[in-house]
Parts: sequence; structure tokens; C-alpha cells
Amino acid sequence: MKLNENALLALDAIHQKTTKGIPSWLIFAMEHRIIDRLAGVPEGTYKMKPIETYLGMQKKSETCMLDQWIPANPLGMGAHGYEPGTQKTATTGQEQIVRDGMVIDSPDAVVAHLEQKVFPQLRVEIDKWSKEPDIMGKNHSQQIRWTEETTQLILGPDILKVPYGGGIQNFPYFSYGNYGYENYFMAYALYPDIMERHFSLQADLAEHVNRASARAYIEGRLPPLLRLDHDIADSRGTLVDIKSLDKIWFPHFARSIKPMLDAGVKLIWHCDGNLMQMVPRLLEAGLHGFQGFQYEDGMDYDKICRMKTRDGNHLIIIAGVSVTRTLPFGKPQDIRNQMKWLVEQGPKTGLFLGSSSSIAPGVPLENMNTFVEGLKYYREHGREI
Repeated sequence: MKLNENALLALDAIHQKTTKGIPSWLIFAMEHRIIDRLAGVPEGTYKMKPIETYLGMQKKSETCMLDQWIPANPLGMGAHGYEPGTQKTATTGQEQIVRDGMVIDSPDAVVAHLEQKVFPQLRVEIDKWSKEPDIMGKNHSQQIRWTEETTQLILGPDILKVPYGGGIQNFPYFSYGNYGYENYFMAYALYPDIMERHFSLQADLAEHVNRASARAYIEGRLPPLLRLDHDIADSRGTLVDIKSLDKIWFPHFARSIKPMLDAGVKLIWHCDGNLMQMVPRLLEAGLHGFQGFQYEDGMDYDKICRMKTRDGNHLIIIAGVSVTRTLPFGKPQDIRNQMKWLVEQGPKTGLFLGSSSSIAPGVPLENMNTFVEGLKYYREHGREI
């Protein structure tokens, strides 16, 4: 497909070329009423036609690039957020956590499940990839290419589709989502050797998967960008001691992403919480930039934007207007001021503008309109005053 102006602007930014305008990242609105308004359709349309309306919102807002294509995702949220009756999970108050028939009620239960269920399953997957690397790799590569090419056709020539790296096979994950925060992190503290074995096995599998993913990028000529997405921090800092990450996580993370880096894919990291301790370590592992930023939690945007990759290049930054402070609670002028600051302090090339994360219900329509108008202004004028 031949891309149009907005999509080409995004592609140039990924390649860190000098551009007049600043491309915009996807509009991540979750409130149905806002989606309808931004799409220019009657209220209630999104719920009846979610895919068409969500796409209409992106097109009307002149989005340049998106990685996650999850148009039905806001259907799980009501006008005021997640409503009573929403199914609870291990991290949102589930009364009893059961995995593969095993009750997870202690750190020892976490370890037992890892050793008896998870580790054997990982070894089976690793063995498949080791025995049939060509078949497994070809199938995985073709699946990525089919997904990206199909989605690009849906989006059309004005919006660039970029792969998204939120899958658990891209790099070692912390499994608090399966076991709950309390028991998982107690197990992390009490049994670091078991945790490292889990990270190591995940990395073994990720190396195979990422080798095939890199093949998809090369053969499919996909835009060379991938956003890795995993929450490892809260407002206080990393969820575990940074020294433990240095010892049992970062080495496995670094080797797991190497096939992608070797193929020239630029990896960026989604930032939730205060990740300042991790930022230089992620760059040393080979990452090329960041997306998100919770400034109120201590993320030093100015400092990060002055950093370089381990090869000495400028970073790729998807700078976000705050979805926890500015968009829901600020005035329109606060939004304008923050966007101006993001642009002025951002890198001279490789800069995108968007929101810091998904935009929850409750943001005033006036603020959303100001935000979209700001994206349009910087897309057309760049850093012109």
C-alpha cells in the first residue's frame, strides 16, 4: 500500500529524519461518548459499531501512527470506568486465585506452580523451537506479517501500523498477573533462584521468538519500531530492588531482545510509574527510547530526552500529555502549556506526541478537543512559534 502524508511523517520520525511536523500517536480514548464525539457520529454509535467508530476517531483526529489496534477494548469500560460486576483478576481483588487446579495462597504455592506447571510448559515450547526452528520460525514470521499487513489495510494509507510488543514471549515477564502481587513478590524475595530460572527460561523462548519476529520485519519490510510494554514500577520506583534486577533480570532481558536489535529494529519502552533507575539500564541493554511518562511520579522528561542510546544516537520519544493530571483535571491552557513543553524539551528527531497512556472516562470534552487541536497544530507546524 502506498502511504500518504501523515503515515510517511511517522515513518520519517521512526527513521529519525528531520521533519517539519511532529507526528501524532494513536488517540487512546476509553470513554464511549468521547469516542463518538471525536469520530463525529451520534452518541451511542461506538457501542453499536465499535470498529468503524474507533477507526473513525483515529482518522478524524488525523492519527499518524499506531501500534496497538484494539478497537473493542473500551467496550469493557463504562462511563465512569470499570463498573460493579466486572470480573476480578489476581491483581484486582480476586478472592481465590487458582491456576491449573492449584490454589495460589502463599509464596510457596507460587513456586510450586512455577516448578510443576510453568517450567515444564516452557521447556516443551523451547524444545519445539529447537527441534524445528525453520518451521516454527516461518509460521511465527508469517503470522506477524499477516497481522500487520491486514491491519494496515484496515487503517488505510493515512495511518502507519507499527508492530506492538506486549506479548509475554518478547522478553522475561514478572508473573504477578497470574499470582497476585502479594504472593508473587514474596516469592521473588524468598526464592530468587527460582525467579531467575523463570526469567532464564522465558528468555530462552524469547530468543527463538524474536529471531522469527526479526525475520518478519526484514521480509515484510515492516516499520522498524517495537514498543515493549510491561509495568515494573509504581509511583515510588521499581517494584523490586534495582540491584536484584541487575542480577537476575537484566542479563536475561538483554539477551532475549538481541535478535531484534541485530535486525535493526528500534525498541522503545512503555513507562508507567517512576522508572528513572531503570532508564539508563534499559538504554545500556540496547533500547532506543521511551513512551508514556508519569511526570508527577518523578520521571524526568527533560533529562531523559537529553540521553543517548548506547550507540550515541538520539532517542525516539512518544511524549504524552498526562492522563492522570493534565487531561482529566487541568484547564485547556494547561494542556497547551504541557504540549509546548513536551515539544521544546523533546529530541529534535524521532519525536511523537500523544497521551501518556489510555485516557480513562471523565476527561472534559473541552480538554479532549484542545488535546486533538494541539496534535494537529504540531503535526502541521512542528516547532514553529
